[in-house]
Amino acid sequence: MPNSLSKKILSTIAYYDILDYPLTVFETWKYLIGEQQNKKINLREIILELETDEVKKNIESYRGYYFLRGRKDSVKQRIERNKISEGKYKIARRAVWFLRFAPFVRMILVTGRLAMKNVDKKSDIDFLVCLESGHIFIGRTFVTLITHLLGKRRYGDKITNRICLNYFITASSLEIETQDLFASSEYFFAVPIFGFEYFQKFRQANGWIKKYHENYIPAEIANLKVIQDDFFSRLIRKVGELIFGFNFLEQKLKTWQTERIMNDPRTKKSGSLIIADDNSLVFLPDPQGPKVFEAFKKKMKLC
Repeated sequence: MPNSLSKKILSTIAYYDILDYPLTVFETWKYLIGEQQNKKINLREIILELETDEVKKNIESYRGYYFLRGRKDSVKQRIERNKISEGKYKIARRAVWFLRFAPFVRMILVTGRLAMKNVDKKSDIDFLVCLESGHIFIGRTFVTLITHLLGKRRYGDKITNRICLNYFITASSLEIETQDLFASSEYFFAVPIFGFEYFQKFRQANGWIKKYHENYIPAEIANLKVIQDDFFSRLIRKVGELIFGFNFLEQKLKTWQTERIMNDPRTKKSGSLIIADDNSLVFLPDPQGPKVFEAFKKKMKLC
């Protein structure tokens, strides 16, 4: 019978195999699937366990990456996608440079496959945007307008290198509502592009991720992709907030946007996840979580 650690390692590598994402030793430890039991598993234990016969029945390695047997091709694909991702990050950072001036913007994260550096050339760019509480509808309007004026908003068949604005939250509601294995991975990988102070609060608020990934810890050091706030951006944002921060405007936009969202055919689509309230605006007409989890269960049965 496989021991507890070998099961966790297999589960972790199998799960990310569904996303075509072979893992390094460190990543296997960092994203290890499973809730911490008696003691925390260290990196050395992962290294030793990966060399056991029990693990090698289902897992092999190449160029420092670990993957399910027969999936050696995923290593080359990951390296290629990593290069593609760097170009898309440049697009994301250029857009955020302008978006930091938008009234009520507090944080912008890159999520999805780009956060994993696992995109292809045709992929879009997923953003999670945090706005000041009480101004989510005004804030969303400005973010959408600026992104559109930059020629980078995703809509219709305009997808490649476009920004998908499908998730808005507020500074007082940083906890993600959907709390499952897929979401835990999605927001563990999330990369801050603006508002690192709020990102630290975001990581603290989503401590539930530790139920799925025992080595989840809040971020302490900003990465090099973070665009810094400065006096000029804070000033422009503050002026915009003074001009447009009226409650009646927020309510008008709430009524208008909510009506449009509720009348959108995608909102009524079976299995869709659409939320529109004062704390979050979520637009996921075709959530990937349930599909990935079903594929994960099937894969584990075969291992």
